Amino acid sequence: TRLIFLAGNKRDPKDIPGLAASVASMLMQGTSKLTYKQIAEDLDSLGGTLTAATGADARTVEASVLAENADKMLALVSDISRNPIFPSNELNLYKQNRKQTLMVQRSQPAYMANEEYRKVLFGDTPYAHIGPTAESIDKIDQKALEVFRDTYLAPNNAYFIMVGKLPARAEVLKTITRQFGGWEKKKVPAYVAPKPPEPKRELVLIDRPGSVQADMRLGKIAATYNDPDYFPETVGAIIEGGGPNSRLFLDIREKRGFAYDVHTEVSGLADAGNFSAVTQVRNEVVADALQGILDHLDRMAKDPVERQELSDAKSYANGVFLLGMEPQRGLADKLVQIKVMNLPKNYLETYTTKINSVEPDQIESAAKKYMATGNDTIVVVG
Repeated sequence: TRLIFLAGNKRDPKDIPGLAASVASMLMQGTSKLTYKQIAEDLDSLGGTLTAATGADARTVEASVLAENADKMLALVSDISRNPIFPSNELNLYKQNRKQTLMVQRSQPAYMANEEYRKVLFGDTPYAHIGPTAESIDKIDQKALEVFRDTYLAPNNAYFIMVGKLPARAEVLKTITRQFGGWEKKKVPAYVAPKPPEPKRELVLIDRPGSVQADMRLGKIAATYNDPDYFPETVGAIIEGGGPNSRLFLDIREKRGFAYDVHTEVSGLADAGNFSAVTQVRNEVVADALQGILDHLDRMAKDPVERQELSDAKSYANGVFLLGMEPQRGLADKLVQIKVMNLPKNYLETYTTKINSVEPDQIESAAKKYMATGNDTIVVVG
């Protein structure tokens, strides 16, 4: 079961990054009906799991339980979503723990690189932050949490998805109505996505004394899921850095021995995606590794890909996609993606067809926009 609110990190107030994620973390800490302990005991008795997490675009309450206990689990999902009270003792503990977690995260070079990369890439827009700051954690109080709850936790700002062995549709709807039917609509503020900054070459070097290697991330703002370029970009990214047969892996790792891992990432968000190349290399070969990656990215934008690597990349993409949908959880996640990203209803049915229809000239065209260097963001921590 998924209850998805269009209340992700991009809805954070500008001065309190991390607020949406804090609301998610605090949902199960107590409601007007149940204490944290009672929620935990109810979950234990049901033999199920219940979690809440926030991404850039949405916040998801995820529940899993045996079919015969679905009604009771939905009662819990309804309660923590509609009636959280954010008890002060639990909030104080959460803030202490979150500060400690943030310190640990910022001690990791990969986190530092990604944090700075997103800041530079997305500029003064909501996608720029990936987590809170120590200062914003101090600003999170019951009032801020309650305002966010009362603004965005509304049935008309949510989707509900159930996957599994379900009874007849009429019976399922009765159960849902019983647990959620009295939930009143609210006037939710419209979201107008700000335009991302124009790409420009920016090199950020972060000195981290004691590092035996450098964490490197480079790329630029790219296609969203709804952009026609998304599928050519995806296939091109696999050829470039998607697995052990990719160009970057075979060259930067296997041939030159610069890195243990080097790969590409395509991140599709609702309002703006990004393409990235990511690696960790020995400090003394940073320049050579970076130049090698830049050369490969420029080559993708100039020369048609070979038929065999194109065929292999398509098989890889389709295999990952189909395997990801096999477990119930994977299918539920894909259905969430369709709703949050406002994708066509037939997205799952047409995915492999769209991947298989990608041609070399389309990859070259997408690579010129999203991979070619010269106006890319480069962040190196070492």
